[in-house]
Amino acid sequence: MKKTMHILLWIAQILLGLTLIWAAYAKLAQPIDQLEAMWPWTGSVSPAFVRLTGVIDLLGALGVLLPTLFRFKPILTPIAATGIVLLMISASVFHICRGEASQIGFNIIFGVIAAFVAYGRFKLAPTPSK
Repeated sequence: MKKTMHILLWIAQILLGLTLIWAAYAKLAQPIDQLEAMWPWTGSVSPAFVRLTGVIDLLGALGVLLPTLFRFKPILTPIAATGIVLLMISASVFHICRGEASQIGFNIIFGVIAAFVAYGRFKLAPTPSK
């Protein structure tokens, strides 16, 4: 059961990580007018805000992947996943406030996946020996 859970968590982490890396790349490397065709909100906020969200996406991806992958401070993975949950809630509120409630499906799905990772990695985290 524990091995199956680890596999499911890794699938979820890789999905989250790759999606957030893709979003970060798009927000950090593409011109705003190109982004606006894909994400209309990017044309109505400051470019600095768009780039900031790209940095946040990249940090979330690294946080959800690297600590577990390198077995260095693996407790950081569920903390990063919790941050992604908060990011998805914030993005949902942002879109709802803009009258774009139909756009939050992605945020809900990835928020649930991140919550699964946060819970699963916290429960499977090694307990320090005394």
